[in-house]
Amino acid sequence: MQLPIYMDCHATTPVDPRVLEKMLPFFCEHFGNASSRTHSFGWVAEEAVDTARQQVASLLGAASREVVFTAGATESLHIALHGIAAARKQQGRHIITTNIEHKAVLETLELLRQDGCEITHVPVSPDGVVAVEDVEKAMRPDTILLAVMAANNEIGTLQPLKQLGQLARRREVTFLVDAAQAIGKIPLSVDDCAIDLLTLSAHKLYGPKGVGGLYVRRRVRLAIADAGGGQERGLRAGTLNVPGIVGLGAACEIAAAEMPEESQRVGALRNTLLHGLESRLEDITINGSMEKRLAGNLNVSFSGVQGESLLMQLNDIAVSPGAACDSANSEPSHVLRALGVSDDLARSSIRFGLGRFNTAEEVDYVVDKVVDAVTRLRKVSPLYEA
Repeated sequence: MQLPIYMDCHATTPVDPRVLEKMLPFFCEHFGNASSRTHSFGWVAEEAVDTARQQVASLLGAASREVVFTAGATESLHIALHGIAAARKQQGRHIITTNIEHKAVLETLELLRQDGCEITHVPVSPDGVVAVEDVEKAMRPDTILLAVMAANNEIGTLQPLKQLGQLARRREVTFLVDAAQAIGKIPLSVDDCAIDLLTLSAHKLYGPKGVGGLYVRRRVRLAIADAGGGQERGLRAGTLNVPGIVGLGAACEIAAAEMPEESQRVGALRNTLLHGLESRLEDITINGSMEKRLAGNLNVSFSGVQGESLLMQLNDIAVSPGAACDSANSEPSHVLRALGVSDDLARSSIRFGLGRFNTAEEVDYVVDKVVDAVTRLRKVSPLYEA
């Protein structure tokens, strides 16, 4: 076992060596521009992009022409949200989402609200799952979009996508799914779930950073506002990142082949971690449903302990106090607040994100380290009474 130990796979994942192997030739040997169609360098690059597009589409159960390559899930969300709001402006300006979405969704929707859209944030239950009935109650004749994440980035909870998709289809509402945390972790079919738009990011599934994808169902029209060279159906202009796209495709292909076995193994490690903490520490709270949850996620609040103080004690373990993009924010997690978790308990939370390369030996080390750190901190904490 090597230190430090990485258990922050919801923030990012290491590139799988098999993915890197596929990418390397496209930096120096096959360096052509995929839009250069007059010579072999461009043809090789274009073929590699086409292959990757099919690999991504296959994982989603989509057609390859429905996949658009972007710089990541955040850009994909911007394109989808702004594109639908503009394209369906005549039908209505009402958008529905949940109150535990990623900031990339919530902040973009706030911009749309300032531009005249009306946003409804449907609350989730204390276990972090939205009720389909509550979403249906929120729908109106002028509702144009339902935006829901597949899996939460902090507490790992899974939303009822199939039922939500069926509801959106019946009401002729476009259904957008932020699948950045879910892709490659759980089976996800765009047809089974009636998904119209889906966003993903390579670096969440053992691919490179700086590349992602946007699934756009054939019948869905997005307003085009990205002027340039006309790449990616005009939705995302700019020279294609061929090595990154190749890496995304390879990562999707590996996930499609290994997902069931990997999910079972990672889930077993997560359960070992959970059992170790629960059996040796009192006054800990698991945030979010354990039944409807990503296999590698564990979000735990340790009563009487400040999360930042605990992180300082875990100096050879990479974990997170919450969302990585929010780690510099002293405010309690909006996700935990939405679950009804108190501010004090929310500030004591740690997110463990286990993944493909974690081992049982690492889990045992982390349990010992966390138990020791929490025990010592509680002894000197004025907030904790044993």
